[in-house]
Amino acid sequence: MLSDQNILFALFAGVFAMLLWGRWRYDIVAFCALLIALVLGAVPTEDAFSGFGHPATIIVALVLIVSRGLQNSGTIDIITRSVIDTGRGVGAHISIMASTGAILSAFMNNVAALALLMPVDIQAAKKAGRSIRATLMPLSFATILGGLVTLIGTPPNIIIAQYRETSAGAPFQMFDFAPVGLICAGVGIAFVALFGWRLVPGSQDKVDEKSSPLDLEDYIAELVIPEKSKAVGMQVKDLYPDGDEHDLAILGVVRNNRRLRGFSASLELKPKDMLLVEATAEDIDRFRGVYSLEFFGEKTTNEKAIGDLQLTEILVTPETRIVGYAAIDLRLRARRGVALLGIARKGRRFSKRVRHEKIRVGDVLLLIGPQENLDDTITWLHAMPLAERGLQVTQHRRAWLAAGIFAGAIALASFGFLYLAVALAIVVALYVLLDLVPIRNVYDYVEWPVIVLLGSMIPLGTALENSGGTALIAQQIVAVTDGYAPWVVLSILMVVVMTLSDVLNNTATAVIGAPIAVDIANRLGVNSDPFLMAVAIAASCAFLTPIGHKNNTLIMGPGGYAFGDYWKMGLPLEFIVIGAAVPAILVFWPL
Repeated sequence: MLSDQNILFALFAGVFAMLLWGRWRYDIVAFCALLIALVLGAVPTEDAFSGFGHPATIIVALVLIVSRGLQNSGTIDIITRSVIDTGRGVGAHISIMASTGAILSAFMNNVAALALLMPVDIQAAKKAGRSIRATLMPLSFATILGGLVTLIGTPPNIIIAQYRETSAGAPFQMFDFAPVGLICAGVGIAFVALFGWRLVPGSQDKVDEKSSPLDLEDYIAELVIPEKSKAVGMQVKDLYPDGDEHDLAILGVVRNNRRLRGFSASLELKPKDMLLVEATAEDIDRFRGVYSLEFFGEKTTNEKAIGDLQLTEILVTPETRIVGYAAIDLRLRARRGVALLGIARKGRRFSKRVRHEKIRVGDVLLLIGPQENLDDTITWLHAMPLAERGLQVTQHRRAWLAAGIFAGAIALASFGFLYLAVALAIVVALYVLLDLVPIRNVYDYVEWPVIVLLGSMIPLGTALENSGGTALIAQQIVAVTDGYAPWVVLSILMVVVMTLSDVLNNTATAVIGAPIAVDIANRLGVNSDPFLMAVAIAASCAFLTPIGHKNNTLIMGPGGYAFGDYWKMGLPLEFIVIGAAVPAILVFWPL
């Protein structure tokens, strides 16, 4: 009869093989492996779903929701527009973008940090006439490196911290990762900005004139100027530089419900004027935040209602009820509680106001309103909703409030006044109460495949440790490195864990690597902290393949990268990270 140890080794080998094959999603593979282990008795029944209540799983879920709250509040927009300048050279652009991405990913989910900056990077490449291949991969790697700096920057850090509580009685704290993480991130970003981007195939090619997979439809829309807007008293032409920065064209002005002739470049703007603009929905929303403008249909008198507003895109088909009519004819706002914000017509402009323009078949309409109203309106119109792109009405007035709440909670957790999971839960609760995160969407922002992966792998990792499997792996590593100095063993452990992370999800790698690290340290008779820190760094640094980290997968399509493109910059980067991490670990976490 097979021992539990043999069963678990076979299951882990099967998980590795299935993930490399890529036929089924990683959470399904992990959950099926857990079920098989339960049926075969390798995992005790009472521990079946212990991983779903594990602190690491809860913290990851809370971080994802907090990240969305920071995005919805416009906090991220404030950061990006303060540091991004599309006129810089490639190296300087990568340095600024990579540093910004690293800072963001230190305090929010690194996938969310990349998702926020990727459209900015694509637009910057388009403006500069360079290939996006030169900058998108360095940005991805930088957001991965930024996660090394704090406890909440990446799931492996959370897992390692919680495992240290099990093995040593106290977890790593919020900024315990910072000394080593900052050095690795700094060295890594310097490499990708100065030399690494040149190693990416096609990085110095001429820009591809074909449309990017992320090219989005430009809408013609109206933005209202409220009394407290910075635009009041300015001339229209004074807004052009910020418009250019956000790829937004100002087409004219509506005053007293009448569109003025021409572009009105020298017109001094007054409260209640409307700017007629042309840009993507995201760029319109960002430009709105710069001058504290309002969407037409946004109820600024009721702050609590702002969080309930959603943006939805619909395609007008021959069966759509609005064909041949204007929004004002159907009185969408009065009757349906939904406003027509913009019209996209394959790049064609029109001379009338948005609400007065007759709708044609093939138009794409941008609607704003409460979700339930939007659903009813789309059904009533017989329109075709487009695939969800996560469009959200950003609440720019609350950016500093959201940032302050988050910073306060992190400070309380860092100084030991609150347990981190409790502090993050309070942030989530406050974000929901303030409508920064609409209550109906709270669970939509949790990346459930990651939660299922964690919940499934933690019991398997615990069972492997209890069966002696991790001790056996540690024994083999110690045996192979017999007679070598502990720092050599530390380096080899990092190589092994990095290799696993390149073909396996970094979360799963951390779960497996943590007990191995402690066992190796115990066999060598040294402090286990440097070995745990080595696993934390190595588990996150997956740069050789597009499957090692979700950020690498996210850029594959937009950047047009092939599977074999990653290792050409990733392999030297991994060696550089190991070369920087090992001395730093030995200094800050002595053996």
